[in-house]
Amino acid sequence: MTDELIRATYAALCKHGYADLTMQDIADESSKSKAALHYHYDTKQDLLLAFLAALYEDFTDRLRAPDDDDPAARLVAFIDRALTPPERDDQRAFQTAILAIKAQVPYDDAFGERIAEFDAFVHDQCRAIVTEGIEQGVFRDVDPDRVATFLVTLFNGAHVRWVTEGQSADVTQELFVEYVRSQLLANGWEVAAE
Repeated sequence: MTDELIRATYAALCKHGYADLTMQDIADESSKSKAALHYHYDTKQDLLLAFLAALYEDFTDRLRAPDDDDPAARLVAFIDRALTPPERDDQRAFQTAILAIKAQVPYDDAFGERIAEFDAFVHDQCRAIVTEGIEQGVFRDVDPDRVATFLVTLFNGAHVRWVTEGQSADVTQELFVEYVRSQLLANGWEVAAE
């Protein structure tokens, strides 16, 4: 998917949301005609799946685990970046459209597979950081998979709360740091507040 088509799809999703989005809306945001879009993508779903693949690449590049010797600091920084999308004026509209796409997952296996990739990435990164923290004695002897599953749930829940209630990511970040301090850190270790 070209950068122009990514930008056009993003803009159209922000303006129209998922339910009302048409191929013509996306074409109107680009220099391409509707026919040109249909040449490459048979349906709106096909185009949105390609768009989600491009978003996944951006998401994983932005969230790769930071280089820090302290697993606690690295975990906090990772979750902080996961909870804080890039600043854009239309970010709330876009996140609302993404939530509407996520709502299609029970009815659409292809969307489910794409969305699962995002969750799997967050899970795998968190599991790796927690495992390293346990090996270094920074974290208690916890189950890294369970912690990672909890953090994916935290991430998804924070997204829903932000879109539906306007809850700031700061609230979730503060609660997460407290969770790390009270549930993960081994005795004698501390994590600096962000």
